[in-house]
Parts: sequence; C-alpha cells; structure tokens
Amino acid sequence: MISLKDIHVVYDKITPALRGVSLDFHDGEFVGIIGLSGSGKSTLLKTINGLVKPMKGKVCLDELVLGDLSGKKLREVRRNIGFVFQEFNLVERTSVLENVLIGRLGYLSTLKGFFGLFKDSDYEIAVAALDTVGLKTKITARAGQLSGGQKQRVAIAKTLTQEPRVILADEPVASLDRTSSTVVMDTFAKIRHKHKITIIINLHDVELARKYCDRLVGLRDGKVLFDKTTKEISNEDIQELYS
Repeated sequence: MISLKDIHVVYDKITPALRGVSLDFHDGEFVGIIGLSGSGKSTLLKTINGLVKPMKGKVCLDELVLGDLSGKKLREVRRNIGFVFQEFNLVERTSVLENVLIGRLGYLSTLKGFFGLFKDSDYEIAVAALDTVGLKTKITARAGQLSGGQKQRVAIAKTLTQEPRVILADEPVASLDRTSSTVVMDTFAKIRHKHKITIIINLHDVELARKYCDRLVGLRDGKVLFDKTTKEISNEDIQELYS
C-alpha cells in the first residue's frame, strides 16, 4: 500500500502545488486523478515516486518512509514504482525490444548496464511485456516507425519490465486520438487484472476516467476535493471540480 500523509509541496518557496494531501492507494486498485490543469495532479505522481520532495509530510510504501531511504535501499524501492509519461520517452532510432529492455537496467550492475549485458531472463521478461501490450510482432521494428498509440504501449511495456508493484501514469493518452486512447486504457486495465498491479493515472478526460477507474480522486488548487469510488461520483461532483 502507498500512503501519503499530510503532503505539502511548494515550488520556488512561494507557489503551493499540494496542500495537506493525505491519500491511501491499495494493492491492485485502478485510481484516476482528475482536475483542472495546475491542480497538482502531476506533482502528486512525482511526489509518490520521489521526483519531487515534499516540504512537509511523508510518502510510505508499506512500512517504509521513502524520505528516510537512500542508496541501494532507495533504488530497490523505486524499482517497485514504474512511471509512464505523456511523452513516450523512447530512443526512436533503436528497436522496440531495445527500448523495452531499458526497464531492466535497475536489476543490472552499472558496468553490465553500460554494456547492455542482459541475461536471457531479461529478454524473456521484455518479450512477455510486449506480448501483454499487444506488440510482440513489432519486436524488431524501430521505435520511430510506430504510431503514437503504439509508442505509448512500448513505453508501458518498458515500465512493465521493471516488474513494479505500482504504475504511475501522467496523462498517458493526452496526445492520442480516441481510438488509440481506448487501446492504451484497455492495456492498463489488462495489466491491472493480469499482474495485480496498482495503477494511479492522471487523466484530463473524465469520460475515460469514469469508464476505466474504480476510484476517482478530484484535486483542486492542490487539495483533495473528493475521493470516491467511480459509482459514487455524481455529476455535481464533476461540476464542482471543474467550475
């Protein structure tokens, strides 16, 4: 379980991004984070995986406080938290397989990682991840030759090869058309059910959030406006969030 306890994040010492956010995310949940631009959605995800350090509060993975960890222990914990960005973050001149194998670097020594000395088991994990996202037939294609939706699924496969317990996704369908967005969201749903991975996803599309997520957290001005199951969310909740 991931717990955020009274998280405060301030940029430039004056601009509040998160103000007293406390949330729990349980194993196997599919949680959507929604709200206006600037509401703190991206900051929330980056705080969970340590890209942003809170001015106040704690982020815990089970009983471990991330802010108390360093070195090898922190790297081990971060392997459990995968991140999918809106930008695909692929090396477009290399193959799909080579891109997906990057997700295994956290399991290699610095020297082996530098020379790309992957084990047979790393290749097997990468191929299985590509099969999960429906791109096993693209294994030798250059990443730059793929469509936007396919590139995002390669990025998801790369994250999946980390063998994470949690996947954070920051607006992963914002630049895609409706058809590609649906395929990507179907992929997240498949991963959640197949691997029992917790998925926490920022979405600008409320319709998609209500269709795929079990639970929705509404952020407004850096605060939690509501935290409800999708079935509990009313149109009035959505109107208040975006008013």
